[in-house]
Amino acid sequence: MKVDVLLGLQWGDEGKGKIVDVFTPKYDIIARFQGGPNAGHTLEFNGQKHVLHTIPSGIFHPQTKNLIGNGVIIDPYIFKQEIEKLYASGIDPKVNLYVSKKAHLILPTHRLLDAVYENSLEGKKIGSTLKGIGPTYTDKVNRSGLRVGDASLENFEKKYNAKKENHLQIAEEYNFDLNDFTIDGKTFDEYEKCWLESLETLKLMKLVDSEHFINSALKKGETVLAEGAQGTMLDIDFGSYPFVTSSNTIVSGVCSGLGVAPQKIGRVFGVFKGYCTRVGNGPFPTELFDEIGEELRIAGHEFGSTTGRPRRCGWLDLPALKYAIMLNGVTDLIITKSDVMDEFETIQVCNEYKYGEQKIDYFPYEINDPKLQPIFKPIEGWKTNIAGFRKVHELPKNLMDYISYIEHQVAVPVSIISVGPDRNQTIFRF
Repeated sequence: MKVDVLLGLQWGDEGKGKIVDVFTPKYDIIARFQGGPNAGHTLEFNGQKHVLHTIPSGIFHPQTKNLIGNGVIIDPYIFKQEIEKLYASGIDPKVNLYVSKKAHLILPTHRLLDAVYENSLEGKKIGSTLKGIGPTYTDKVNRSGLRVGDASLENFEKKYNAKKENHLQIAEEYNFDLNDFTIDGKTFDEYEKCWLESLETLKLMKLVDSEHFINSALKKGETVLAEGAQGTMLDIDFGSYPFVTSSNTIVSGVCSGLGVAPQKIGRVFGVFKGYCTRVGNGPFPTELFDEIGEELRIAGHEFGSTTGRPRRCGWLDLPALKYAIMLNGVTDLIITKSDVMDEFETIQVCNEYKYGEQKIDYFPYEINDPKLQPIFKPIEGWKTNIAGFRKVHELPKNLMDYISYIEHQVAVPVSIISVGPDRNQTIFRF
């Protein structure tokens, strides 16, 4: 068996969580392979909305195993909050949730350092979610981080305190006043106490050697879907650096984030919105600063599920989409939120960029240069409410023409069309 992959092709928030939830009945295992609580996957069904940050989006299907892989980083306090919400929804995660012992822990002082570093940047801020993501991955690469498996060792307290003191010394060098610092409305000491208590909830889950867990399942013929967080354009190596996340959000991250060999990668499902959004700072060539951008934001409820920040909105960027498809070897495209554009007379699509006197149709290194400008092609809108449609033949011709145009430009078929946030608002074409 091979590992299928589902990931985002833009700057995150493409609707991956909903699609994973829809796909879950077809798979034996759903596995998160990177990122941490900076992710926000929103699922809607039976009239209820659920937001997950660390836990895989297949958790609402008790017959499917859900794995948090070694490439994921975990804040036990946020993890405990997610677990409690699942219990309140009638879901017992101890039944089907597995956690890699090699997944790294986000310490309270990682969140402290995140704020310290972001404040030091002043006018050049990255737009961090302040969840401690960057400092945690930094410690991982520095070979000084703490992992889930460490929490069960006798010397964990000693290792934790040593790391904490190291981080506090770094904060002091920035003249950062700990007394003025709060995390989620709590003083540092209050948060740390809750964090330490939350470790007990984490240790109640099924802790596994995840690389053996996944490969043994594949040998037995079990089906696996790897779930990505954030999006391709936020990849640490290939995204719009330095305004990126701290992990590999592309297909290569599956191999290192789960411990599977490259030849075991199967189909790659790439999710993209019919337009583009971005949270935080960084280049966004097709961003709209007018009333149309505001219409997209309001119609699409474009506010971050993790931060609550309003998302920047713009038209679809085909050079960026082709770039993401190339990096990931996408076999199937999934378009989401096309319903958000139901009321537009005309939709614009960026086909290429103008950079000085040159026209380019690819995503370049110079993406951060404000001289790079989008060139748009107008496409006639469909002016039809599509939220209630469930069959391809019901969809308006102009929408299908829009999708066909995208397919022609990127040379990959759109297999699924999402016409709303609920799991039943999903149309399979093939």
